[in-house]
Amino acid sequence: MKYSKSLYIIIFSLTMVLFFTQKTFALNEWDRILDLKGSWKFSIGDDKNWANSNFDDSNWETIHVPAFWEEEGFYGYNGYGWYRKEFVLSNRIEEEIVYISLGYIDDVDEVYLNGKLVGSSGTFPPQYQSAYNAERKYSVPIKYFNKGGKNQLAVRVFDATLGGGINSGDIGIYIISYSFLIDKNLEGEWKFITGDKKEYKDQNYNDSGWENIFVPGFWETQGFDNYNGIAWYRKTFRLNKPLKDDQLVLILGKIDDIDEAYLNGKYIGQTGSINEIPEKSKFNNEWNELRGYIFPAKLLNIKGENTIAIRVYDGYINGGIYEGPIGITTQDNYKKAWKRISKKRSFWDLFFGN
Repeated sequence: MKYSKSLYIIIFSLTMVLFFTQKTFALNEWDRILDLKGSWKFSIGDDKNWANSNFDDSNWETIHVPAFWEEEGFYGYNGYGWYRKEFVLSNRIEEEIVYISLGYIDDVDEVYLNGKLVGSSGTFPPQYQSAYNAERKYSVPIKYFNKGGKNQLAVRVFDATLGGGINSGDIGIYIISYSFLIDKNLEGEWKFITGDKKEYKDQNYNDSGWENIFVPGFWETQGFDNYNGIAWYRKTFRLNKPLKDDQLVLILGKIDDIDEAYLNGKYIGQTGSINEIPEKSKFNNEWNELRGYIFPAKLLNIKGENTIAIRVYDGYINGGIYEGPIGITTQDNYKKAWKRISKKRSFWDLFFGN
């Protein structure tokens, strides 16, 4: 059967629309509250004092973001560079899940908000590992922002070769549109270690010597490149308000590949099954499943500390707790969140914006 040239064009066009719509649909779950594209302060070189909120950058160059710094007057430069951006955040932000999105950075970065480290991807020299192809989306605790006042964002970058810097993507500050469905947000900094010991699940285990890692985010982009096997996450927290429900849900977003979850030393759920010999574990599409583990509210210490421990096995490629939301919620809110997140929409709904 022969098709006309115009029909081929129509088919191709619809295919491309579908592709880009699917690629951008995830961003529709975010509400951008501040656009950070445009003019930033910039300097080559490296000084950790440049992360400080009160550092005077008035004599730095002004460049456009996003763009390779070679396109902004620093042609041929490889090495360290720093970006700084001052902004004001609305007072209306309360307990939402807030993300700083910096698109794609070539090659390695550390991100500071008001002098506090809030995210990183890749590894700086001498153990250099590039993360040029990882999208930077960093969850930031509300307490790090000066609501209604001035905030200072500082980004430390190392580029090894070719183009460097904050070069593409949706640069801005976002809240997750379903964040109100999370009663206790647990995104941000967790403790992390590779390897496997049963006592890692215990509430009173001393994890002070573990590495810090940001959740959600693949562990490969945070200094554990090419690691496959067992790793553990731990998070200690206090409740800022009582959760009035007999049964609660721990939401762990998506994990690559399979996992076991413990709260205050008690097992509460798993996705997939980790074999006694981890390398023989079998898994399929568990990496793409949203984790939600129901547990009795009495497991929580209402007035004291609580510890979540997550045992993860990754078989190949990327690993870890890589996508949110991460937190504790009531069963009713979980049902609403599940409907919101997992709702399937047809191509025509997406195409016509219904």
